[in-house]
Amino acid sequence: MTTIYDVAKLASVSIASVSRVLNDSEQVSEQTKNKVLTAMNQLDYHPNTSAQSLVYKRTNSVGIMVPEFHGVFYGSLMGSIEATLKSVNKHAFIASGHNCTLSEKESIEFLTSRNCDAMVLHVEALSDDYLIELSKKSIPFVLINRYIKEISHRCIKLDNEYGGYIATKSLLELGHRNLAYISGPLWKKDANDRFLGHQRALAEYNIEQVESLMFEGDFLQSSGSEAMEIFIKQNLPLTAVVCANDQMATGAMLIAHQHNLAIPNDISFIGFDNTILAQYTYPQLTSIDNNIDHIGNMAAKWILKHVYQASIGEIQNLFKPQLITRDSVKSLLPIA
Repeated sequence: MTTIYDVAKLASVSIASVSRVLNDSEQVSEQTKNKVLTAMNQLDYHPNTSAQSLVYKRTNSVGIMVPEFHGVFYGSLMGSIEATLKSVNKHAFIASGHNCTLSEKESIEFLTSRNCDAMVLHVEALSDDYLIELSKKSIPFVLINRYIKEISHRCIKLDNEYGGYIATKSLLELGHRNLAYISGPLWKKDANDRFLGHQRALAEYNIEQVESLMFEGDFLQSSGSEAMEIFIKQNLPLTAVVCANDQMATGAMLIAHQHNLAIPNDISFIGFDNTILAQYTYPQLTSIDNNIDHIGNMAAKWILKHVYQASIGEIQNLFKPQLITRDSVKSLLPIA
């Protein structure tokens, strides 16, 4: 069996130099690194990760927990985290918390039992107190889309309130006044913050939210469709629908099409998240970009900086969403 000694001999370098290359150390020249990698390739050498973990007390693995696996939002999030980790030879264990306190605790225990060096957590059911206590234990973690003052340096989030605000304000600036709103589950912080932003924009224009034109959905397409059916049956004056995510927006747009409403001439739609779905609706959906790829990438960089001592630079803890304008919104302002 090929060993590290064989690699060092073929590359004509010290064992310490081979070790630095294996651990992606910056204290090794590019020339030495190339010689070691060439020798490893020629000898078909693969380092014993179990032995490495015993020596360096690292498994080079990071646990990732998200509320669920389905949907483009979580797929994009996990993909961006894993890609950043993979680029520096770190690997991921993935678990789901299912928006349940017990399940989230069990998933954290599972990731801990796998001897992960650190965890990236997108949790919604666990209390702030639980997470503060968890921060005092040995396994480091970073939180996504959650802010806790006591551990704020561990939190990387999107300004969802601002996102909800600019979504609704963009319609108001185009002359829309009769707006319906489809929220996510309001017990979820991101859904509630987006709704608060929507209300802030309405307040700036002295507009009250019509109770019958507000529907609490579940972030799935089916709830967007259900909401739109209810709005249409009420036969109220309605020019635009603000949706708290793209999935619900596509469900609502489907119902509008089925009722022969032209988008955006008869009714405008705006979504949130700017997922790939927004580009494949008809017409293409105006949406709020959630920076999820950048947030996932930054969470992974937090781990690399604080756990693996990589030279990363400053960590960005708060991301601002931005409006992505497409074809699903019509201006009601008179043409100058």
